[in-house]
Amino acid sequence: MLEKLSESLREVLRKVTNLSHVDKEVVNQIVKDIQRALLLGDVNVSLTLKLSKEVERRALAETPPAGMPYKEYLIKIIYEEITNVLGDLHTIPVKKQKIMSVGLFGQGKTTTCGKIAYYFQKKRFTVGLLALDIHRPAAYDQLKQIAEQLHTEFYGEKDGKDAVKILIHGLEKLKNVDIIVVDTAGRDALDDNLIKELKNIENILKPDETILVIDAVIGQQAGKQAKAFREAVTITGVIVTKMDGTAKGGGALSAVNEVNAPIYFIGTGEHIEDLELFNPPRFVSKLLGMGDIETLLEKFESIASEKDLAKKMEKISSGKFTLKDMYEQMESINKLGPLNKLLGMIPGISGKVNDSKIEETQKKLKKFRYIMDSMTKEEMETPGIIKAERVNRIAKGSGTTARDVKELLNYYEMSKKTAKGLMGNRKLRMQMEKQFKGGT
Repeated sequence: MLEKLSESLREVLRKVTNLSHVDKEVVNQIVKDIQRALLLGDVNVSLTLKLSKEVERRALAETPPAGMPYKEYLIKIIYEEITNVLGDLHTIPVKKQKIMSVGLFGQGKTTTCGKIAYYFQKKRFTVGLLALDIHRPAAYDQLKQIAEQLHTEFYGEKDGKDAVKILIHGLEKLKNVDIIVVDTAGRDALDDNLIKELKNIENILKPDETILVIDAVIGQQAGKQAKAFREAVTITGVIVTKMDGTAKGGGALSAVNEVNAPIYFIGTGEHIEDLELFNPPRFVSKLLGMGDIETLLEKFESIASEKDLAKKMEKISSGKFTLKDMYEQMESINKLGPLNKLLGMIPGISGKVNDSKIEETQKKLKKFRYIMDSMTKEEMETPGIIKAERVNRIAKGSGTTARDVKELLNYYEMSKKTAKGLMGNRKLRMQMEKQFKGGT
């Protein structure tokens, strides 16, 4: 996500960290580096100048608290000012409601409706998806398929020609669900016909939230789109999609924020779960390579119960860690998402991840799962019994080699030691336990 901007800003922080002294000349150079990084990340020129001048003013006027080195305070200033550009944290209310999505053609609106539905499903709400895009034939089928995937309610009229009539029928059909998510039509531009249609839908639906979906690829043009839609209907929040595949995300985020439309989520991939709450402090932490351990813990919380976690932690810390446990661990990590995203959330590792090595690791872990699928229950629970004859049988059954099986066993022994060491880290263990018990 925003790799060029991220790497450029991290380089600025590395320079600050290595400073032997700080004076006006040094601050001026750091400010120029920040400007270069932001412009490279497609951030608006005037906004870049405003941010960098504020960094310069604070760096020269403020005095660090007692005990804090000046260069650490300068990093704090840079972090705070970039966070300020992205605005405050705004979260979509978690309650029974009607949500209307709007946006131009090709922005990822229909997929995003599915992601919103999934988000509320995880919070134990019943959800209904309502298809009102009568201009794109595939939109009905796409939304219906998403509803089937989520096992959620759906209403649409495949050959319907009147969005308002479909809406009236849909509201009746979906009256018993907690959340209704409405997918409206898009156009190549916000023309008079689209504005009229959206206004009619808004008047009848009376949505609690009207969310504008914008593709990050358009960069600074996102601001103009947001302004145009806010003049047409009452936009309450924004979702910026495809943040994982563009260098222009910095432009899109900063441009949208300028029109005072809060960003609720960012889309970080194609899968239904690839929707992140937009939390400016966390986002900037990841951008600057500081990691985001909170989001990582939240991801773990979404797939594990407190009881299961306590049991696993106790097992790991006592050294009773079997191949079966390791297999379950791999499956859990697989559910959390791509390995590079997870590693990018860990302080100290964020920004140092080699994509080619990660891809190689993921392939290896996939092979390891095939090998373990060919093992007996006894072998999974007591790996010590796996000798030459069993190694050959397992290799043959999994379509791998004896060398691959031995590599898995070595990996298991190493993982066992590493896991035990991590659980011996009292601070990390307490943080994990606190998170899963609902602490702050």
